[in-house]
Amino acid sequence: MSTIRLTMAQALTRYLAVQHTVIDGREERLFGGVWAIFGHGNVAGMGEALYQLRETLPTLRAHNEQAMALAAIAYAKALNRRRMMACTTSIGPGATNMVTAAAVAHVNRLPVLLLPGDVFASRAPDPVLQQIESFSDATVSANDCFRPVSRFFDRITRPGQLLAALPHALSVLTDPAACGPVTLALCQDVQAEAFDYPSSFFAPRTWHIRRPQADAHELHAAAVALEAAKAPLIIAGGGVLYSEAGEALAHFAEAHAIPVAETQAGKGSLPHDHTLNLGAIGVTGTGAANSMAGRADLILAVGTRLADFTTGSWALFRNPHRRIIGLNVQPFDAGKHAALPLVADARSGLAALSALLGAHKAPLSWIGDARAELAAWAPDAAAATGPSNAPLPSDAQVLGAVQRVCRPSDIVVCAAGGLPGELHKLWQAAQPNTYHMEYGFSCMGYEIAGGLGVKLARRDREVIVLVGDGSYLMMNSELATSVMLGLKLIVVVLDNRGFGCIDRLQRATGGAGFNNLLADASHVTLPVVDFAAHAASLGAASEHVGSLAELAPALARARDCTKTSVVVIDTDPRASTRAGGHWWDVAVPEVSARPEVLAAHQAREAARAHQRLGA
Repeated sequence: MSTIRLTMAQALTRYLAVQHTVIDGREERLFGGVWAIFGHGNVAGMGEALYQLRETLPTLRAHNEQAMALAAIAYAKALNRRRMMACTTSIGPGATNMVTAAAVAHVNRLPVLLLPGDVFASRAPDPVLQQIESFSDATVSANDCFRPVSRFFDRITRPGQLLAALPHALSVLTDPAACGPVTLALCQDVQAEAFDYPSSFFAPRTWHIRRPQADAHELHAAAVALEAAKAPLIIAGGGVLYSEAGEALAHFAEAHAIPVAETQAGKGSLPHDHTLNLGAIGVTGTGAANSMAGRADLILAVGTRLADFTTGSWALFRNPHRRIIGLNVQPFDAGKHAALPLVADARSGLAALSALLGAHKAPLSWIGDARAELAAWAPDAAAATGPSNAPLPSDAQVLGAVQRVCRPSDIVVCAAGGLPGELHKLWQAAQPNTYHMEYGFSCMGYEIAGGLGVKLARRDREVIVLVGDGSYLMMNSELATSVMLGLKLIVVVLDNRGFGCIDRLQRATGGAGFNNLLADASHVTLPVVDFAAHAASLGAASEHVGSLAELAPALARARDCTKTSVVVIDTDPRASTRAGGHWWDVAVPEVSARPEVLAAHQAREAARAHQRLGA
């Protein structure tokens, strides 16, 4: 057997460099590169190995480990999980900084390969700098934090272990059902140890994303249920986009006359102006989608986790006879809440189900109701996003101004706070993958880092990042990275001087304004942050605008600019769109000295009567 002597780190990087995938019929490298922040746990081993392959496996330097992992996750999401990236860090805080990002990838079913440095396998110099010591378990290191937020975890304590660990890691990363973060903790002394690896281990390999077909019995049961339905509704989740099933969804909805509502992850599955697209569903849903969902007797949930924001905390579906069909590649999701499971790839599953239904269509009256609801919703949406002369515009009014200057191919990126709700409800996505939202983990700080990852994946598109002042302050360092790498972003900062979304929730549950807006937090001097000056200090072009009227020209200047540009506008922290939406179950204290809290508790108890859990 032919062998090649390499260090463990050299073998790992060489293996990654020869993995391939197929996109639109052409072969490409599976890994778009490796994000790296070096420290004493990886600079000698992984650093030297990456240097040798810097032309074929590019290494990118970031400023924050969590941010670089978020950028890697956004890269994979923007490419529908067809390509991915790896991230390497030192041991200690460098590694644990990525744990939050791992949770983001885990919740959203997105592939990222995490390669944190680890302690010495030999234990000779223990305890080394940054080493976590357990008094009861000598095998524990800081990297054990990754176990609950990884789909697959391994600690490489001998160089030969790569022969089993890497193929298994890649099988998870490329599996549509098991997909998620993989962590290989790399003991720092083992990174530098040599081993005689079989030459065949480094033969190029192409990974084809499988499309599981539906089971005949499950398919028949789903078809029977759909044929019996008088008021069916499709919920399109992120799995529709990951499966690249937009056309199949449109064909299915049109062939069988079934309206479609979209989750946060599934928004853009159909063009916003498709006649059967009711828009967003759930807590942040449109009036049209939620009205139809409340009456539906059958919900075909395609590629969705059916999280609480989608189901209105399971109080949205009020038809006592309603049934759910769970069309999902992951059995865990397909069978939720006593659904009829239809375990299959979204595209192949829709095609097979459509063939079985033949010419069957939902009643014409049901489609008529859907169109009437859409017509009723349109004025509400227009009113929320229209121009305003208010001294402080609402988030929705800012989004409307941004929308009016956007092109259909522009990609909007957002994550946490109040913006995702307004975007889900009001943003008009013209094409698939132009609405990029991280709302599975709702991770503050994702926005700019995520925008960087999207731009890395879609260099030909204009990427517009919408971020609140709270998220901006939490993580903004990758503005400097975007400038350094020439990956231009347009960043719109909406400054409401605090955590306006949670302030509204606090007040809605009877609480007093406390510790959310800066003015309501403990302070000696109320901070006034000059976000435009800060962005300029990181190398971006920037400006602050004083009104909505000034926003459009500023965005035009940002579009014309050749580097990352930041536009800041002050907004009203109290204003949000009243139309649409649905109740969300938030626990409210049973006992309080505040009558507002007691009233909110009673309102919650009344709303819980509509929750329908299980069958």
